[in-house]
Formats: sequence, structure tokens, C-alpha cells
Amino acid sequence: MIFFQFHRTIKIRIIESFLSTAISNMIFPFMAIYLSNHFGVKITGILLLVNVFIGIALSFFGGYVSDRFGRKKLIVFAEMLRLFAFTVMMICNSPWFTSPLITYFMMTINTICWSLGGPANQAMLIDVSKPDERKYMFSIMYWANNLSIAIGGSLGGFLFKDYLFELLIALSITALITVILIVFFIDESYVPEQVADEKVFQHICQMLRNYREVFRDHLFILYCMAIVFVMSLEFQLSNYVGIRLESEMPVQRFLWWELDGIEMTGLLRTENTVLVVLMALFAAKMVSRFKDRHVIILGSFVFVAGYAYISYSNYIPFLFIAMLLASVAEVVRVPVEQNYQASLPPVHARSSYLAVSGMGYNLAQLICSITVMISAYLNNLATTVFIAAIGFFGVFIFMKIGSALDKRVNKSAA
Repeated sequence: MIFFQFHRTIKIRIIESFLSTAISNMIFPFMAIYLSNHFGVKITGILLLVNVFIGIALSFFGGYVSDRFGRKKLIVFAEMLRLFAFTVMMICNSPWFTSPLITYFMMTINTICWSLGGPANQAMLIDVSKPDERKYMFSIMYWANNLSIAIGGSLGGFLFKDYLFELLIALSITALITVILIVFFIDESYVPEQVADEKVFQHICQMLRNYREVFRDHLFILYCMAIVFVMSLEFQLSNYVGIRLESEMPVQRFLWWELDGIEMTGLLRTENTVLVVLMALFAAKMVSRFKDRHVIILGSFVFVAGYAYISYSNYIPFLFIAMLLASVAEVVRVPVEQNYQASLPPVHARSSYLAVSGMGYNLAQLICSITVMISAYLNNLATTVFIAAIGFFGVFIFMKIGSALDKRVNKSAA
């Protein structure tokens, strides 16, 4: 199997990420409910927004530090800090002591850890992988991530309310195992050039120069923009689409069930997860005979078209068909998309580039928030046109830069 041919670091990270993601998804998707029960909905919204902005800001810092001082030191620091945060969360939600405020602060520390260690973790995987195996690596990681989210989310729905303390014990143990694996079994993958000791102001100036280099790379920035525009369509399912189906879709009979809008949203999400888990392992092989730029353009087009239809229709059979097409397009597109993302950055600034591309998730969520706001003033058709226009603009960017992307990737692999 191709898995056993990967570098040891990749195999360890895939297994560790599967375990930690599964347990994390038993807890963190439900923490908004936990916070709202203790602080109210309005305060919870503000607290979660603060978390998002902290994550965005510190991801830039994490990318710079990783490129400047190496990957492993930063990852070890982030994982040890995360272990501390999870342990405190466990204590603060034990049968003997409860503190929602401290729990929130520990959630914020976890966000800080993801922001600091995320770019370094991604860069390390790229450092130790060969260009010709990255599609397979990303396919396996994509499959494992979706499977762990499905398992964690399903179990968390049943366990979170009554067994939060036990879940936090499991999360803390997993964090401890992660620290042990990284410290003793994973080697540094990038040793930067030795530089003289610098003061804080000099580091700030250097960090600004790093990110100026990234934002001057117009091909990379256009690529990130295209990803954001296309990816925002998927996030609409949990935002505008879910709200629309809940309020407008009449109860319909489908086979043996009576389905309303909320149930339909859940079934579409389940369909997507199941299809991704079933097909993701074969995605790299499915697209290996085609040019990468053709795969990402066609895959993105079908993906956008599928979600655009879902944003408008209430007809259950066609909604399932549209999700089927969108899910297949997602599965074949993502490994190619991640391979481009891994190949475009230069080695000396890899983490900084990945920190910028990592903002895509937050920007896509921002687009979804804007869509929800303007949908109050537009009818369904106009809102769907707005959503589709954003997605197809991303496809258009892919079409314009496709040849340049392939040239850059071929040059980096040479």
C-alpha cells in the first residue's frame, strides 16, 4: 500500500491527526451550545468572533516563526500548550469544579495553538514528501479527516451533554500521546539559515518583508482567491442553504420518510460525508491520467453548479443528485488543489505562504455571512445568482491561471 511508502513523519501525522480530529469533533462543534447556555447567545457570538480574529492574526506569526526558526520547535511548543489547555478544560468541567469562563480561555488557547502550529504542520508534511506522492498523501489525509469528523460528530451528538468530562479526559490523553510522538519520533524537516540575534522590532520588520513577498506573488494570491470563491459554496450548506430549506421547503414524502427542511439539510450533509469517505482514497488514481489544470477547472465548475442548484431547489430527488455531483467533483478536485498549494510556495517561505492560504477558511465563512445578510433583501433566485456568480468567478480565475500554475509546479518538481 502507498501508505507504508510514506515518510515516517507523514504516517505518524495521519494516524495522530485521525485520532485527535475524531475526539475534537466530539467536543468543539458543540462548544457554541455550551457557551450559549452559560453566557447567552449574544455574548457567545462575540466570544466566538474574538476567537476567529485571534486565529487569523496569529497564523501570520506562526508562519513567520516556522520559516525563521524551523518547524519542530514551534509544533512542540503548540502541542504542549494545547495539552495544558485541554487538561485545564478537563479540570474545569469535572464533577468537582465547573468554570465556563476558564473553559472559554482554554478554547482561545487552543485556537492560538492551531494558528501557531498549523502552517508549520502543513509545511513539514510538504518538506518530507516527494512531489509525485503528494496527491496520494493529500487524498489519504482528506479521507481520514472526513472519516474522523463523521465519527466524532456522530458520537459527540450523543455523548457531549452527559459525558463532557470523560470526553475531555480522552482529549487530554490524545494530546499527551501527540506530544510524545512529536518529541521522540518526528525529526526536524527544515533547518533555516543561521541568522544573528535580532530584536523584536527587527523580527517585526522581517515578518512584514516575508508577507510582502507572499502578497507580491500574484499567481499564488490569485490561486488563493479562486479557492476561497469556490470553497464558499460548500459552506453555504450550513448557512444560507440551511436557513432557506428550514423556512421554505415544505414537508415532502421521499420513499418511506416525511422530510422537512432541517432534516433535508442534515441528509445532504450526511450524503456528502459518506460519498467523500467512500471515494477519497481513490481520488488521486481517478485523476492521474488527466492534466491537473483540467481537473481543477472541470471539478470546480461541477462543484459550483451542484451547490448553486442546491441553494435554489426544494425538490428532494434533484437535491440528492446535485449533492452527488458536487461531492464527486469535490473528491477529484481537492487533492489537485492541495498539490498546487504545496508546490507553489518557495522552500524558504513555505509556512508564510501556507499561513496566507490558511485564511481561506475564514474568508469563505465571511462570504457566507454576507450572503445570509443580503438574502434578507433579495429573493431566492437573486441570492442563488449571487452565490453562483462568486463560485463561477473562482472557476474563471482557475481558467486564466491554469497554464501558469502547471509551469510553476513543473519548475518546482524539476
